[in-house]
Amino acid sequence: MAPEPATEQDVRGLARRHGLDLEPGTVRFEEAGLDYRVAFAAASGTGEQWVLRIPRRPDVAAKVADELRILDFVRPRLPVAVPDWRIAGPELVAYPLLPGRPGLTLDAAGQPVWHYDTASPEHARSLAEVVASLHRLDPAAAAAAGVSAETPEQVRRRWAADLERVLGEFDVAAELAARWRAWLDDDGLWPRRTVLTHGELYPAHLLLDDSSRILSVLDWTTAGVGDPALDLMYQHLIAPPESFAATVRAYEELTGRHEPRLADRCEALVAAGPLNYALFALASGEPGHREAAAAQLRP
Repeated sequence: MAPEPATEQDVRGLARRHGLDLEPGTVRFEEAGLDYRVAFAAASGTGEQWVLRIPRRPDVAAKVADELRILDFVRPRLPVAVPDWRIAGPELVAYPLLPGRPGLTLDAAGQPVWHYDTASPEHARSLAEVVASLHRLDPAAAAAAGVSAETPEQVRRRWAADLERVLGEFDVAAELAARWRAWLDDDGLWPRRTVLTHGELYPAHLLLDDSSRILSVLDWTTAGVGDPALDLMYQHLIAPPESFAATVRAYEELTGRHEPRLADRCEALVAAGPLNYALFALASGEPGHREAAAAQLRP
């Protein structure tokens, strides 16, 4: 894999090789992403703002085609904007900037900066509308379009296999391993159906208007047919309990479906964060991520 572009000149050269000319002096970087280095820049001549995503590792570059299939499936079917990739390859992904501003960014010290009120009723309702519209899509049609798909049984078996893999690779605290085994053994904490999910609907991936409603949804890398609770877990983690409850009420009203023990399922998924990070560390092959994962598994 080619070295990661480090300067504005590098990024302009990379874009030019893919048919996109960028205006000098307009490139700015966003370093927060684990999988992609992100840059923003203006196109030469038109001034149109573009987003450039540069894969950081070969395993990320290998997934570009998968995410492109997901985007092509959801774009005409959702009430919000999603990226329209005009360039999609192992070296570079690029698309015109979408409307809205991120709900969450990081400052220069890596600290979170919130750009909306997490208790906002407008945001709670808007999130429910986005999630409901996604979960109402036909899972079979998504799978036929090449989106990865699991049954409820497969979701649970994958988590069980992932736990065994992590236990085999890391020294995991006994209390964490016991909690995750109890989760796997509790039938009530697993989905009865699977739906098309985004997988990481947290505020950094949501572009909002001035009233905190969602205009655009970014980063569909983790999307697939899976557990509906995935798309509400960050609202459970971040929002006050009454806001989470409002989102769930609106979601159930819009879908006509009740998800049993949804709060408990979201809490269990949040608690599996160190397990997920350990899997990421193994996939990345980077010693720094492995060391950080090991620390989370022995708190």
